[in-house]
Amino acid sequence: MTIDAAGLLSRMFAAAVDAAAPAIRIPPNLPPAPLGRTVVIGAGKASAAMAAAVDANWQGPLDGLVVTRYGHAVPAGRISIVEAAHPVPDEAGLRAAEAILDKVQGLGPDDLVLCLISGGGSSLLSLPAPGISLADKQAVNRALLSCGAPISEMNVVRKHLSALKGGRLAAAAAPARVVTLVISDVPGDDVSLVASGPTVPDPSTRHQARAILDRYRIDAPRSVLEHLARPESETPKPGDPCFAGSLAKLVATPQRSLEAAARVARDAGITPLILGSAIEGEAREVGIVHAGIALQCAGYGEPLELPCVLISGGETTVTVRERGRGGRNAEFLLGLGLALDGHPGIAAIAADTDGIDGTESNAGAVLKPDTLARAAALGIDAEASLRANDAYGVFDAVGDLVVTGPTLTNVNDFRAVFVFGRS
Repeated sequence: MTIDAAGLLSRMFAAAVDAAAPAIRIPPNLPPAPLGRTVVIGAGKASAAMAAAVDANWQGPLDGLVVTRYGHAVPAGRISIVEAAHPVPDEAGLRAAEAILDKVQGLGPDDLVLCLISGGGSSLLSLPAPGISLADKQAVNRALLSCGAPISEMNVVRKHLSALKGGRLAAAAAPARVVTLVISDVPGDDVSLVASGPTVPDPSTRHQARAILDRYRIDAPRSVLEHLARPESETPKPGDPCFAGSLAKLVATPQRSLEAAARVARDAGITPLILGSAIEGEAREVGIVHAGIALQCAGYGEPLELPCVLISGGETTVTVRERGRGGRNAEFLLGLGLALDGHPGIAAIAADTDGIDGTESNAGAVLKPDTLARAAALGIDAEASLRANDAYGVFDAVGDLVVTGPTLTNVNDFRAVFVFGRS
């Protein structure tokens, strides 16, 4: 059987992205129209596409505003779209958050707030808590992004430094009914963590937020530490009356996208194995683990006979040591490639379903059996590049980047390791 490894991996990634398309996932999950007003708000990399799907399928009157990442806007009819910075918040995000807060003021119990939430909303919906400046919040965000903390811990901190996140936006909208449609990008699909849960109860505490700052030795500004020391920094908890009658619904998840990719493999006669949709850890180390499983398949036919493909999702982390051009998916692949040591029968893809790997312009990359050999022929030391957090540079030099542009959805990272031959 002739196998186009790169072609199969690309089709699997496309299927994973398509399974989370807002145009498909939003219409069947829309709530009934209310007796009163319908106000649409939202934040995230997919929020503009979600808003467009609402506008196209909502029969009654509505108005609203959502904020998305620069380059991710699409026309959404009656719903205004604002672009702002990600992953570090900026002034545009602050102004958008203020406008969203204004949109939900003065509503009554017959009104509906339809909130559209997807990954990236934590930085896009950025209204610092009283006493904290945007600059101070930016400093904390930068430190969190480079320290290797998982998204769950980063968002605990973000919730407690915000005037909107951690359920505070729902409190501001009360007594209106709030229905939140969520495209999940977090391991475990905890809706309180997606975009730091602006409209859902927050079980975490300010004490946990302070402990996370201490654990990663983050030198937080004085305003942040003073805020976390005050009881009013606590977020609304489960059971708070502000959540009465409100609902949060997952409309797209990483697991569904992995299942869609597995069907592509199965249709091609390749046996898929989903390792997990919530895999976390240092990207390069997760790559080593995936390499170990792939080599076991290639060498011993277990846990799967060849040809097979190992599929996983979740969100790895990168502890930034130097100033190379990285991206967690590229760093995963470089760690994987070094561990595979040029195995001729294994190829892989790793890419972010939003089309952006970290802060770079690519979604991720493809690792072919000869990728690192071609890099070496160009004088590139792959091990040195990994130490420098410069995985992007390796894959860019050999033409193995995956570039899609913004996909307008986000169910986090997609990884597939295709084992098709023995050494």
